[in-house]
Amino acid sequence: MRALLVLSVERHLERFAPLFSRNDFHVHTAETSDEALKLARLYKHDIIIVAHEFGEACGIDLLERMRVAGVETPAIVLTRSVELSTKLTAFRAGADDVLSSPFSNDELMARSRAVIRRTWGHGASRIRIGRLTVDVDAKVAEVDGERLNITNREYAVLELLALRKGTTIKKDEFLSEIYDGRDEPEPKIIDVFICKLRKKLALHCGGNPQIETIWGRGYMLREAAEDNNDLIGVAA
Repeated sequence: MRALLVLSVERHLERFAPLFSRNDFHVHTAETSDEALKLARLYKHDIIIVAHEFGEACGIDLLERMRVAGVETPAIVLTRSVELSTKLTAFRAGADDVLSSPFSNDELMARSRAVIRRTWGHGASRIRIGRLTVDVDAKVAEVDGERLNITNREYAVLELLALRKGTTIKKDEFLSEIYDGRDEPEPKIIDVFICKLRKKLALHCGGNPQIETIWGRGYMLREAAEDNNDLIGVAA
């Protein structure tokens, strides 16, 4: 996943950038309004964290500019204010949540994950697709309560499929989410991850493969139409 941190105070950057990195986010940071708007439009982020007190500017005004520019990425506004009027202004500007300081790192991460889940229609951290469960907070996947032995990269592929269940995901989207343009391999690597996931899911599901290939469209996690089984649709 990818996060954009719009923070002008150095101590905030030093606190929050490593926090999101430790929680498996690729992090972009912006210290000016123009830089923030450019990054928000250029990259597909999963969450934007914007400070209300943004240097000499107003983070809420900046968020409103992003919305006018067509940026739909969910956003959390951080503020020192506890005034209801500030929170209402932030929500009207397009905020998905408002967090007043002081707050803990754990609370910020929990709210960020919750906002991301809600964006994709998931109210809880445990996403269930038939016998498969993906816990996006614990970063684990299970079949019938038995934990899948998968690598971090394989989990990242499976998590993205689960979060966007019913949505087609192309190979370049997987590469962008997993590698963020850094030492990015060839798109064929996604086929390798999918192949390994297919074998592991089949092993845990009594030999019934849960990965289907649908050529020419992308990757998709979807509910099967029959037998209450679930299929992960895959297209090259």
